[in-house]
Amino acid sequence: MSHFWSSSGLDLHLDLQATAKRRSGLESALRAAIQDGRLPAGTLLPSTRGLARDLGLSRGTVTAAYNQLVEEGFLATRPGSGFTVTELPSRASVTTASPSASPRIRHDLRPGLPDVSAFPTGAWLAATRRVLTGARPEIFAAGDPQGRIELRRALAGYLGRTRGVVATPDRIVITSGYHQGVTLLSGVLAGRGITSAALEDPGHNVYRQAIQRGGLATVPLPVDQQGARVDTVPPGAGAVFLTPSHQYPTGVPLHPSRRQTVCAWARSTGGVVIEDDYDGEYRYDRRPIGALQGIAPDHVVYCGTASKTLGPALRLAWMVLPPHLVPDLVRAKQDADLFTETLNQLVLAELISGYAYDRHIRAARLRYRRRRMLLLDRVAACPGITVHGVPAGLHSLLTLPTMGPTEAELLDRCTEQGLGIRGLTELHHNPDDRPQGLLVGFAAASERAYPAALDALFTVLVSAYT
Repeated sequence: MSHFWSSSGLDLHLDLQATAKRRSGLESALRAAIQDGRLPAGTLLPSTRGLARDLGLSRGTVTAAYNQLVEEGFLATRPGSGFTVTELPSRASVTTASPSASPRIRHDLRPGLPDVSAFPTGAWLAATRRVLTGARPEIFAAGDPQGRIELRRALAGYLGRTRGVVATPDRIVITSGYHQGVTLLSGVLAGRGITSAALEDPGHNVYRQAIQRGGLATVPLPVDQQGARVDTVPPGAGAVFLTPSHQYPTGVPLHPSRRQTVCAWARSTGGVVIEDDYDGEYRYDRRPIGALQGIAPDHVVYCGTASKTLGPALRLAWMVLPPHLVPDLVRAKQDADLFTETLNQLVLAELISGYAYDRHIRAARLRYRRRRMLLLDRVAACPGITVHGVPAGLHSLLTLPTMGPTEAELLDRCTEQGLGIRGLTELHHNPDDRPQGLLVGFAAASERAYPAALDALFTVLVSAYT
């Protein structure tokens, strides 16, 4: 067994059998490292002199081993360029022929995704420089499971002035995305004796599964043109999960009277309302509706995320909790992964405090409003298709004519066109005999790619219904 480190910067563990001849042992070890991918295609190997010194072999032995692998096709060499690993045909064929590979998306109309090509790279870099320039060494040490105080302070001010959230830094917990937050919260509620939660029907099936894995049974809460039917919360439910500003997926906001109803339910029963404000910053016909949490801050958990404003890769989300839930949620977060990555928290805090985050959202709001209007113009020329929901968010729901292809057939045709899109029926608790439709995201594609994506979609729809 041996490790080597060379002047080329390559650190690799090689299995050199003590019983093997030195040259054949080196050949076998290098061949195995190439075959199992530890030495990927294009890797520049150490010089023969450097590897010979590190392994205690003669330079002639290493040169002979390299040349043998060149003859076998594992390595390639050019004068003055050293030895590099080649792409093995067998490896390439396995990769391209994998039956589990997802269909390639050429036109991205998936709902719930922002235009990451418009990520504010310049502002992010500038904020990163400011953070690192004044950074103390402790920012690179283990972090606070509740989240960096700088971000919690920035969010408390931002959420108060933009969403009407009653927030103080001590009530905020930073999580690695909303998915983690809702899973942790479900476990905390289950640990407090809550056994079931009411969820909007239709609603986000991925989060429904996360809530169930957290330990809560889920019961459907019907949705109509005024939002969730909060008057039908079953007696056994101890929590209600809502998207009140822009119901997912129908796009309707929760009616003011129902806001009051669900808050009264929470006060009278001691239940907890979980508000998922996943795209609350985006309203196109008026100012965004304020958060439900502002009506009953001691009974509503407010959840927000940077996934829809900046990008899901940041893995940054936040929960504003009633004070009695904070200690348990912080312990659950610490048990899950100790703390959320620190540097991105500090950079986001800098963006918010310097109002670059506000400027980015205002610019995105204008872009997405134009894209939504383009979608509506195309729908108007396709009879029988109806758009639902208020002008808000990052997607629109299109319901389909009763005569013609089914939703599943349309999705197959969309896949053939390279379209990334989502159907409605899978979001119901019981998909059988439910309304069929398509969720069309108008944010995920870049500005240049979006018109072509609409062309591809309406090529499918027009051929299906005309």
